[in-house]
Amino acid sequence: MTPWMRKLHKWVGLIVALQFVLWTASGLVMSVLDHDTVQGHQHRAHAEAQARVWPARTLAPTQLLAQAGKPVQSVDAAWLLERPVYRLSHKSAAWLVDARDGMPLKIDAALAARLAAADYVGEGRPGAPQWMARATLEVRGHAGPIWRVDFGDGDGTSVYLSAQDGRILERRNDSWRLFDLFWMLHIMDYTGRQDFNNPLVIMAAAGGLWIALSGAWLLVASFRLGEFVPARWRPRCALTVFDQAGDKLRSLESHRGDTVYLAMGRSGLQLPSNCGGGQSCGLCEVRVRGAAPPPSSADRAHLAESKLRLGHRLACNLALDGDLQIEVAGGAALWTQRKATVESVHAVTPFLREIVLRPQSPPGAEFQPGAYLQLHVPDYTLRRDDIDYPEHHREDWAALDLPASLHNKEPVRRSYSLALPVEQADGCLTLLARFSPGGQHKKRTLFGKGSTYLYSLKPGDDVDFSGAFGDFALRPGEREKIFIGGGAGMAPLRAMIRARLDRGGPERIHYWYGARRLREAPYVQEMAELARRHANFSWHLVLSEEAEQGDGLVRGLVHEATHAHLLSAHPDLAACEFYLCGPPAMLAATRQLLRKLGVAEERIAFDDFKI
Repeated sequence: MTPWMRKLHKWVGLIVALQFVLWTASGLVMSVLDHDTVQGHQHRAHAEAQARVWPARTLAPTQLLAQAGKPVQSVDAAWLLERPVYRLSHKSAAWLVDARDGMPLKIDAALAARLAAADYVGEGRPGAPQWMARATLEVRGHAGPIWRVDFGDGDGTSVYLSAQDGRILERRNDSWRLFDLFWMLHIMDYTGRQDFNNPLVIMAAAGGLWIALSGAWLLVASFRLGEFVPARWRPRCALTVFDQAGDKLRSLESHRGDTVYLAMGRSGLQLPSNCGGGQSCGLCEVRVRGAAPPPSSADRAHLAESKLRLGHRLACNLALDGDLQIEVAGGAALWTQRKATVESVHAVTPFLREIVLRPQSPPGAEFQPGAYLQLHVPDYTLRRDDIDYPEHHREDWAALDLPASLHNKEPVRRSYSLALPVEQADGCLTLLARFSPGGQHKKRTLFGKGSTYLYSLKPGDDVDFSGAFGDFALRPGEREKIFIGGGAGMAPLRAMIRARLDRGGPERIHYWYGARRLREAPYVQEMAELARRHANFSWHLVLSEEAEQGDGLVRGLVHEATHAHLLSAHPDLAACEFYLCGPPAMLAATRQLLRKLGVAEERIAFDDFKI
């Protein structure tokens, strides 16, 4: 339930947060605007302090009612400029009559202009009165018909009068119109601008309450009681680490409530991780020996259901609640730091670079196609010029607007897959790194710490790494294989395909690779040459943005193209094996497609480094 709750909390929170910003901003603007200016008091003519004497020769109210000829609910005496009048009303209707003879008076354009001018003080000249059969938003709450008279002053003053009895209804100006706009945003009434209890306000308030309650629940769910207790007060626990063959690697002590990732890190056993134990990369996978605790939301998000049933968990989310035994992939390589020298650096595409490393000691059997290295990225300060690129990629790099200096304040580890079988690379380790410029912010540009370091390497430089790690590998047998990838996901898939073809695998092999443009697709000629040389291998490049008609390339998203041209008409998908690697969105969409097609989970192997 927690992943679903987190996702809903995030999106509802975004909507409520946007409205909260509008509430705050609109309230600030309304408080800053001068109230008298908004009300138009600076251009309002004030009534004379001394009351006028009502003329003696006027009709009495009884005479007025007798000659009215229609129902009258109220009678009010008033002055219309210099003329004494009676205002008569019945329900919503109102009309004026001369107080001296009872004759009806009509508020025409000329009279409306005179009444508006008498109410106005300022340098603006009145324009021609405008007849309005119905009230607009500026005179909401009043019944028509209405006269509008605009004055040519710097404030955009408009005076509204009733066309029935000549009363001044409203005085509006540009300050009021600005105030009214923010008033609309503040109360969320986007039609009438006066209903405090409209459904949007109620929904926003309910959403805010839900965000507060769900946030409190998620806060409680994300903490463990042990985190609030000092370590010295918590009981000690024994953590025993085995390799996958069952050989004991290390026994170490920690405290109840610590995570396995933290306990191992304190003892120098650094599990693979791109997020530093933040539950977002899914690399620090271990298997619990014996009864495993129920999987958390992070476990379910990153690990297949079949692995969860076997006791696999994320070490960064696995808390010690007593003595625990775990198995880890990689064995002693977890705490073994290796060294290598950069042999060559080659820009395959503008933002994909092949980096060949020669390790000081020969690579072992664990360096299989699909495995990855954990590159030790040191703290560094680089100049923009330290990142070299070919002249024909200059235009691509100029668009990134990188800062003058690039910094990494503390050492980190980043994962990179082998892009070529080591036996085909003369014992070297071939990596394919995608440069990650990150997000563009006003004050600073974010960038990938690992990719920036790799892109600054030159032949002869020394690097440190751990590994190889991972269980993303070719399965034994001769089942038909379908590879689907994108981005730097080319690396492990290329290594697997090259290894299988080199060993003479007879099974049918398909490779569908997606890129935005042709210039962003690596190893295109190599893949085409492999397809020409091996009749059982087919290569398909799918471009999402630029694919000219007649160039032989498929346009669209790679998972959709694979479905349209291969999967939808395949006679026996259950007999195939699928190998997936690429950007998170592509990987998620492809896995969802295969689930819909009924492909069993054990037939799908994938690798996701959030590349």
